[in-house]
Amino acid sequence: MANGEWRREDGALLARVARSFISIHHPPSTIHRIRLAPDGYFVIVPPSVSVFDERRLRRRRLALPWLVRGALVLMAAIWLGVFGIAFVVNPYKDGKVWLEGSHRQLGFPPCTFKELTKLPCPSCGMTSSFALAVRGDLWHSVQANFLGTALVVAGLALVPWGVMSAVKGRILLLWFWRHWSLQLLVGFFIVMFVRWGVVLALAYWDL
Repeated sequence: MANGEWRREDGALLARVARSFISIHHPPSTIHRIRLAPDGYFVIVPPSVSVFDERRLRRRRLALPWLVRGALVLMAAIWLGVFGIAFVVNPYKDGKVWLEGSHRQLGFPPCTFKELTKLPCPSCGMTSSFALAVRGDLWHSVQANFLGTALVVAGLALVPWGVMSAVKGRILLLWFWRHWSLQLLVGFFIVMFVRWGVVLALAYWDL
């Protein structure tokens, strides 16, 4: 600028500075282009693709492949199958509450660990716990094996989660799985073996 007069060169320089400043402090998808009109005024020109359109395109690029969606639906179907098997098992057979051993109704042999050691294994009572929990008998389910009760609750949550994630094409509650999935898995096994240790200690005390 010379003698108080606005020159086109001054405007072009100012436009370049403004572009540099905006590109540093704002994402490229959210800024407008700055042009210098022939009469020397600044003109703000909106981008060719709106921010909302760009977000929509980004969602499409991040959509789950059909193979992953199928795996989520399959997981939900497996859980429903497990619940169906739990309904087949009768935890009140012969007029008593079966806190363990109900898996033999499915044709499985007795627990090998218990046959050899006369002590329960870490998963003893799990089938009975499932069968009792799906019938709403949570008190006896916890007595059989409270981890089975927890798994039933988790399965009831995972079935709609898997189906809805497959329908929407994205992993719902992704932040939760990123931060807590490994901790929950490790915690499950830690609790299982701690519980088993307590059960063994009580069994040894009774002896």
